[in-house]
Amino acid sequence: MAAVQSGMGEGVEEKDIKTEPASDGFGNNNANDGRLVSTSPGSNAPAASNKPVAGGPPEDQQTLLAVLQFLRKNKLTESVEILRREAGLPEDDLDPNGADSSGAGTGGAAGSVDSDAGDASSLLTRVTVSSSAAAQAPTKGTIQSDCCQVYDGASGGPVPGNSAAGEDQPDVSVVLSAYSQQGDPALYEVYYSSLKRFIETVLDCHRAELSQVFYPLFVHMYLELVYNNHENEAKAFFEKFSGDQECYYEDDLRVLSSLTKKEHMRGNETLLDFRTSKFVLRISRDSYQLLKRHLQERQNNQIWNIIQEHLYIDIFDGMPRSKSQIDAMSGSLAGEAKREANKAKVYYGLLKEPEIELPLDDEDEEAENEEGKPKKKKPKKDSMGSKSKKQDPNAPSQSRIPLPELKDSDKLDKIMYMKEATKRIRLGPDNLPSICFYSFLNAYQGLTAVDFTDDSSLIAGGFADSTVRVWSVTPKKLRKVKSAADLNLIDKESDDVLERIMDEKTASESKILYGHSGPVYGISFSPDRNYLLSSSEDGTVRLWSLQTFTCLVGYKGHNYPVWDTHFSPHGYYFVSGGHDRVARLWATDHYQPLRMFSGHLADITCTRFHPNSNYLATGSSDRTIRLWDVLNGNCVRIFTGHKGPIHALAFSPNGKFLASGATDGRVLLWDIGHGLMVGELKGHTDTIYSLRFSRDGEILASGSMDNTVRLWDAMKAFDDLETDDFTAATGHIHLQDNSQELLLGTYLTKSTPVIHLHFTRRNLLLAAGAYNP
Repeated sequence: MAAVQSGMGEGVEEKDIKTEPASDGFGNNNANDGRLVSTSPGSNAPAASNKPVAGGPPEDQQTLLAVLQFLRKNKLTESVEILRREAGLPEDDLDPNGADSSGAGTGGAAGSVDSDAGDASSLLTRVTVSSSAAAQAPTKGTIQSDCCQVYDGASGGPVPGNSAAGEDQPDVSVVLSAYSQQGDPALYEVYYSSLKRFIETVLDCHRAELSQVFYPLFVHMYLELVYNNHENEAKAFFEKFSGDQECYYEDDLRVLSSLTKKEHMRGNETLLDFRTSKFVLRISRDSYQLLKRHLQERQNNQIWNIIQEHLYIDIFDGMPRSKSQIDAMSGSLAGEAKREANKAKVYYGLLKEPEIELPLDDEDEEAENEEGKPKKKKPKKDSMGSKSKKQDPNAPSQSRIPLPELKDSDKLDKIMYMKEATKRIRLGPDNLPSICFYSFLNAYQGLTAVDFTDDSSLIAGGFADSTVRVWSVTPKKLRKVKSAADLNLIDKESDDVLERIMDEKTASESKILYGHSGPVYGISFSPDRNYLLSSSEDGTVRLWSLQTFTCLVGYKGHNYPVWDTHFSPHGYYFVSGGHDRVARLWATDHYQPLRMFSGHLADITCTRFHPNSNYLATGSSDRTIRLWDVLNGNCVRIFTGHKGPIHALAFSPNGKFLASGATDGRVLLWDIGHGLMVGELKGHTDTIYSLRFSRDGEILASGSMDNTVRLWDAMKAFDDLETDDFTAATGHIHLQDNSQELLLGTYLTKSTPVIHLHFTRRNLLLAAGAYNP
């Protein structure tokens, strides 16, 4: 039932081989290339794209011919032609009978393929034997590295269908073997210093762009030294150059400093992430040519190989970017996002509201007349869909994903919502919302999550003692449904049957829900207020009934703590994400996930559904945000720019924009349609744990561990946008430093970190946190 999807949806099929762009000889793509042509084990390209030149070592040529024989055996003639042409082999070098011009050089390994290599495994066995005979460990460009594991650079895992060995996880020994190229350890410092001196002397316009290579080069050179048991040289290299790296890599460098022996590298998640996902750098063509020329003139092969093998250089035409432009987008675990990652069409518009008749409210009319005001004429009925008769061109079709049908109770709730909306306060810079703060006392830092129902009638808290507690914030107390025996005695036809089924004896202001066996880290109410989700360190997500206050289902799929969960705005679907780096989409009536979203390189720390329920966003400790398509599981946006783990996400009510908050104390604003960062709000001094747009989208509220709530002018931030074609094409952004202009107010608590924010239907702002004496 579950459909596992690659993070970028880049599963490479056989036909993709035909469209491989030509390499520039340096292992990098041209300005408009879709994929990197590289000879690395971590490349996205199929094995066939690795092309030793015809005049190369006999082992390489032998290996190439073996692959050509295999492709021809399976009647993949077009692939044979493309590979032969790119490798520069004449046609007569490939004999259909399996005999080739250089077959005798390596014991006839390729020649014997024709006779009994009917399957891929026997071919690979022979090829790896011939390769390893020439080198003790697989080196760059050997078929062993490429055929045994083809890594998806975006998802950090093997591309589905491309792993000849059929393995599910990256093979640690294969991953690490790339570091076995032996270079003179004493020269590593010389190479790095030489490059550093060169970059420091180039023109200012190129220096900022070329400085991006320092960090990934430093990491890979250090790891090569450690892997080849040059511990002292590695230590000296680290001490000499670690201080030169950007401050936002401090945490990564701390982890790296603990890897001092080859044994430490095995099983280290951070290292495997860095190794299997190419570090993406966005560099102008002019800057790139400078770097390439320098390395070729100095014959600096050690650095050349690392750039070719471990980096993805996304080249663009035009002026180089400034230091501020680069800093705005950098900081994630694997560099920036590739430009093509944000090119997919996203239907960010809202679904058309169902048409519901809104009856005349007699009570309101009477109240108006009592006050002596003239009686207003009201239509007998109003249609909720009247505001949006036309279908938004950016909205998905109503039937794009199956959504639950509206029940009568849902329709009543929609009517109530419309009535409340008519009394909504219009917010703006001159009309800020009132803020009502709910402080949890005596929680002793045990409060880990909070949520409000959409109608603001209930509040729930998740706690470190593994309980979930629900409170009523209205005079109406919480009651359970009567027992089955008592329900049989009720007159089902009576008008107040919904009141009669509730047991008054159970009425109380709060309820405690027991069931988890570890701290509860995420909670979410369903839109209809009948259910509550909770996620825990115990690896489960539980669905609770708010009619009986019992657990209905325990969803098991995560193997590690689940940090967050969130209900779809339309109900039925929900998402969860945790330490296993995979987000899962569930439906309440399925005990297995419907989709698995794989691609993040570290814990998924927060999740959020788009208002139209067709997309969901995940924030991660890898310092990226990903937007996923619920329909097919593809990753349609990757946003980089935060310098710390992301803990808060919020979509604007119109679905066009996304706000994110992280441990770096910054709120970043993103244009979903163009896939660009469009704003940066600075002011908080600690981790931002909550973000919420007002109901009309005029104001963005942010809550932080610095004990403040800040209000920002969202309309001004978005209205000032001018996204031209060049910016959309290149991803260049010019952020205005206007945080102080956009900041409308700062509200301090006594000593309470703000972990949740919620706007009521009338635009009153509710905030919550645990008092920290």
